Parts: sequence; C-alpha cells; structure tokens
Amino acid sequence: MSATFIFLMLVLKLPIVGLFYIVWWAVQSPPEPEPVNDEDGGSKRPLSPRPRHPHPRPALPRNPRRGPHGTPPLAPPPRVRTVVARGRRVAR
Repeated sequence: MSATFIFLMLVLKLPIVGLFYIVWWAVQSPPEPEPVNDEDGGSKRPLSPRPRHPHPRPALPRNPRRGPHGTPPLAPPPRVRTVVARGRRVAR
C-alpha cells in the first residue's frame, strides 16, 4: 500500500462523511413552527376580481390555409426521353 492509496481512500472520503452527517442532522431536526400573525397574510387587493391585463392582447395573424384553393396549379410538362438516352439503351 502506498501513501497515495491511503490518501485517496481515507482523506478524500471525509467530505462524503460530512455530507451524510449534514443530511442526517437535517432529517432529525424538528420542524420550525410557523409564525402566527393576526393579519390574513394575503395581498391587499380588493375582493372584486380584476383582469390581470387591463388591455386585451391583439389577435395574432392567422396561419396560412392548407390545401387546394384558388386556381388549380399548372400540370407538369410531359416527360420526354432524349435521343441520347434511347441510343444508350439500344446499344446495350
């Protein structure tokens, strides 16, 4: 056994033991009593409900419509094979 092994196994474990002790001490402590006030502890707002925002928010723009609408799209052009492509196929 070397001094490094003893250092790593004992000295560096002390913070872990201290953490366990602090957690155990926090769990074992009695809960603190709540302070007693004669006031209701709430806010001083009136009892009538008020809107949070005095002005309504502006309406956001609507999403674009999906699907077909308006004039139908143009048809794609017909597929045409070139002479070079036909020549390659015949040569094989």
